[in-house]
Amino acid sequence: MKQLVAFDLDGTLAESKQPLEPEMGEALADLMAVAQVAVISGGDWPQFDKQVASRLPARADRSRLWLMPTTGTKLYTYATDAWTPVYAELFEAGQRREILAAFDAALIATGFVPEQVWGERIEDRGSQITFSALGQQAPIHAKEVWDPDFAKRRIIQADLRQRLPGLSINMGGATSIDITREGVDKGYGLKKLRDASGIPLDAMMFVGDAIFPGGNDYPAKLLGLDTVRVRDPQETLAVVAAIIACQK
Repeated sequence: MKQLVAFDLDGTLAESKQPLEPEMGEALADLMAVAQVAVISGGDWPQFDKQVASRLPARADRSRLWLMPTTGTKLYTYATDAWTPVYAELFEAGQRREILAAFDAALIATGFVPEQVWGERIEDRGSQITFSALGQQAPIHAKEVWDPDFAKRRIIQADLRQRLPGLSINMGGATSIDITREGVDKGYGLKKLRDASGIPLDAMMFVGDAIFPGGNDYPAKLLGLDTVRVRDPQETLAVVAAIIACQK
C-alpha cells in the first residue's frame, strides 16, 4: 500500500489549463479517503486554484492534499479553512533577465514562430519561467496539434540548454517549456514533499502523462518512485479507481 499518490496536472488530471471535471474531483475525494494526494505541475498558484483547489467537492479532506505549483518550488497546504503557502523558492532579478533573453534568442535561432498566438508566450512565475508556444490562452484544439510528439520543443529545449547551462529546462503541458533553477524538476519537488510530509519516497507513487526521457514527469521515475503513465484524464480516472481498490 502507498501512503501518498502524486499527480501531474495538465494532461493527467485535467485538459491543458482547464478545471478538473466533476468526475475527477469526486475521484480525488475518494482517493483522499485512503491515501494522501499531491499535485505537482508547472503552473503557478492562481492556476492551481482555478483548476484544482476550487473544483473539489465539499466532502474532500483537503488536509490530506499537497499542492505544488511551479514544479514543486512552491508548496501549499490546507489549514484553518484556507490554503496557506509553506515555502516559495524564487529567481533573482538577474537570472530572470538572462532567461527571458535566452528565450527570445532560441526562438529566432530555431525558427518556431507560429502563425497565430493567443496571449503572452512567456510567463514569469517567480520560481519558474514558462514558455507557451501558442500563448497562455491558446485553445485546447490548437495545442493538441502543434507538437503532439514533442519534436518541436525538443529542438527549442536543446538550444536553450546551450544558452542556459546550469538551469533545468523541461517540457511540460501541451506546448510549454519550463525553466527552473539547477536541479529543480519534479524529482526535486517530490523530495521536498518527502521532507515536508515525512512520507518516504518508497511509500509514494506518481501518475503522469509525460513519463518518458525529456518529459517533465520523467524525473519521478528516475527518483525510483513507482510510476504510471497515462494518456489522458479519462485513463487517470481508471488508474485512480484501481488504486482505491488496492488500498482498501
